[in-house]
Amino acid sequence: MVSIASLWLPILIAAVLVFFASFILHMVLPFHRSDYRPVPSEDAVMDALRPFSIAPGDYMVPCPRGPQAHRSPEFIARIKKGPVLMMTVMPTGDMSMGRQLAAWFVFCVVVGVLSAYVTTRALPAGAPYLEVFRFSGTVAFIAYCVAQWENTIWYRRPWTRTAKDTIDGLIYGLLTGGAFGWLWP
Repeated sequence: MVSIASLWLPILIAAVLVFFASFILHMVLPFHRSDYRPVPSEDAVMDALRPFSIAPGDYMVPCPRGPQAHRSPEFIARIKKGPVLMMTVMPTGDMSMGRQLAAWFVFCVVVGVLSAYVTTRALPAGAPYLEVFRFSGTVAFIAYCVAQWENTIWYRRPWTRTAKDTIDGLIYGLLTGGAFGWLWP
């Protein structure tokens, strides 16, 4: 049986490859530039919200206060009147992404460890490249994108956005599978 510790190199190489692939997909190519649209009169909307000093977090407007509220005439009227939205408020000020990039890299390593775990339980040392590629790549694909699908189901994110995230996950899975297949003991 192959130990997870013996796969530290493919885990790290896969994480680095995915990290740089995500940079290319999100920052260099125009692929994700249409993921978010600006609201009409963006400055006016920002000016209108600023006095509320909304703390960072996730919000729903209108927000029901429990299961019964969904059926109340007041809540139904507010939904019909609109606007209806879910929003994430981030801290104001510096938009540096150092913390998020570090967390993304750690996440990539964790996906590599999970891929290593499943693959080491399924395949012995000396397994053929394509078998290793298939197991580790599939686990990585699932980890990188399948959980995103529920955002479209529950939060009504456009299916086009989810399709792009799925393509990203497929690329990341292929890179992970390739690193594991290449460096499998």
